[in-house]
Amino acid sequence: MKLYRSFATVGGWTLLSRVFGFVRDILIAATLGSGWVADAFVVAFRFPNLFRRLFGEGAFNSAFVPIFAKKLEGEGPEAARTFAEEAMAGLLFILLIVTIFAELTMPFLMYGLAPGFDATPDKFELSVVLTRITMPYLLCMSLVALMSGALNSVGRFFESAAVSVVLNLVMAVATLLSLWLGYKREPEAGIIQAWAVFVAGFLQLALLMWGMRNAGMSLGLRWPRMTNDMRRLVKLGIPGVISGGVTQINIAIGTIIASLEPGAVSQLYYADRVYELPLSIVGIAVGIVLLPDVARQLRAGNTAAVMDSQNRSLEFAMLLTVPATLALAAIPHDIVRVLFERGAFHAEDTATTASVLGMFALGLPAFVMIKVFSPIYFAREDTKTPMRFAVISLTANTIGSIVLFFVLRELGMMPQLGIAIATTLGGWLNAYLLWAKLRKHNDFIADARLRRNFPLIIVASVAMVVALLATSSMLAPYLGAEARFLEKTLALAVEIGVGVAVFGLLILAFGVMSLRQLGAFVGRGGKA
Repeated sequence: MKLYRSFATVGGWTLLSRVFGFVRDILIAATLGSGWVADAFVVAFRFPNLFRRLFGEGAFNSAFVPIFAKKLEGEGPEAARTFAEEAMAGLLFILLIVTIFAELTMPFLMYGLAPGFDATPDKFELSVVLTRITMPYLLCMSLVALMSGALNSVGRFFESAAVSVVLNLVMAVATLLSLWLGYKREPEAGIIQAWAVFVAGFLQLALLMWGMRNAGMSLGLRWPRMTNDMRRLVKLGIPGVISGGVTQINIAIGTIIASLEPGAVSQLYYADRVYELPLSIVGIAVGIVLLPDVARQLRAGNTAAVMDSQNRSLEFAMLLTVPATLALAAIPHDIVRVLFERGAFHAEDTATTASVLGMFALGLPAFVMIKVFSPIYFAREDTKTPMRFAVISLTANTIGSIVLFFVLRELGMMPQLGIAIATTLGGWLNAYLLWAKLRKHNDFIADARLRRNFPLIIVASVAMVVALLATSSMLAPYLGAEARFLEKTLALAVEIGVGVAVFGLLILAFGVMSLRQLGAFVGRGGKA
């Protein structure tokens, strides 16, 4: 099935990006640990990275893609290119103002980004310096997002899916440079990483410009103008960015609250990076591919194809997300210890980060379902409904994070765990609201195949967890803190391999997916 092969293309490149991302984060953990320099860098990276996620991973496309695709099919490539140039001019104008404002007022903005850093002057000042270095990344990401949306609309997913690989490679090289220069837990290491983000932004932009040129859609610069198309883009775009970026906004809120606890910001960051692997591979792949697919089918009036795409998207998402969720919740300590526990990252950091990871993992299916359900609204140019649900979710998450953070701190427990709990519950609330309205209006109805396969996926995932825990117990001597890195890595690989094998065999045995369908999924032809 073409839709599944598109998922595989985006997901495959996202997986490669996350592999390099893990290498990068392993090196960052060894270099910065979870100290004050790590906290400062995470905040400096989080602010521009929030915009990268908002614009680059589907939220901006929720408004841009339907209009661009309509122009492309209804008025031709030249009209679509003109609209893209107008949208690019508007984005550049707005984000240039935002960037200049942020650069000039960063010391004041830092009180909002990380209010707890004020208690440590060195951390506060370093955060200001690092964030000023990374801010121009916003401008590059505005262009990257727009070009990605245009390429996705014509069925080209390689460049937009591969762009994150560039960021991870550049940051990994920068971390190796820090280690070579002997910087550990020192401000200089954070400064090198911040400049890596700056450089990566322009390299990512160069990759997308190359892709646009190859697609015959090179864009020129224009003066921004408020045309009818731009008014439509703004009308759809503002609620689309809020609703599509709810996951990242939740994380940003958590970072602000976590700044009140030393080391909590970086520990949340490391846990977030691990659970984002399945979220990125599945959720982003579905979100990027499903929106233009459903938009085209709706314009053609093919409601049966729309419903099938939605069901297959959710089935694909749950097939990978449910086992990932249970695995991350079952063996978080093994994963965090192998990935991060070395150098400046100590055993106590592992215990805290693993607990946060386990809680984040429980929200993973919800965040993926948001990626599946939101494009169904966006394809119909309804961005206000997801925005309302996102605001409800954000409000609940913010209140819950604040209350649980201080309650757990008063009880002498890990306050950052409260942020993870609130983020997970907020995600489930948002996913439920999106699903409930779709179901009420018959815009999403689970078909027979999905109703049959979903319980079987859960059964196979539970069996996989049993296998994981048994294997972890047997390999405990090779996964302990005293074991060498190679021993721990091989032990974790065996543990995960056993889990994947059990899950895969049961999925095949239950008939959720056949060998022929699996071959069609990863191949260039055939039908799933």
